[in-house]
Amino acid sequence: MALDAQVQKMMDELEIRNVISRLAHLADDGDVDEYISLFTDDGVWQVLAGGSLPALAAKQGKADIKAGVLERRAAGIQGPGTHTLHTLTTTAVTLAGDRATARSYMNMMANTDTKPEVSIACIYNDEFVKQADGWRLASRRISPR
Repeated sequence: MALDAQVQKMMDELEIRNVISRLAHLADDGDVDEYISLFTDDGVWQVLAGGSLPALAAKQGKADIKAGVLERRAAGIQGPGTHTLHTLTTTAVTLAGDRATARSYMNMMANTDTKPEVSIACIYNDEFVKQADGWRLASRRISPR
């Protein structure tokens, strides 16, 4: 692989990792519209049932995903003031041209203002698409660990 191609591959992987991290930061205490901007227009967000993880109906498209974020914030599950924190570890990214997949472990921390504890351990199975304005999340399927 030519040096230019290797550099581009590294840059793409770093951008994808930053999208994954930025989504976690924004889910905890950031702007919902900025969070939504990191998805493709037809993006999918879904939680699969198992362990302590209840299934959540798939959300598709930016408006539906935004509604889900607002529901979780209104329910006090995540977001500003909930004292929760998404912590990501062990992310592996696989590139295939203008598409990519990533798998990350995520622990949802609760009670971060007093005695932090892991409330959920799960796996993010992500699909990304490179668009004119950068890499965007096309699909996130969250499965129990």
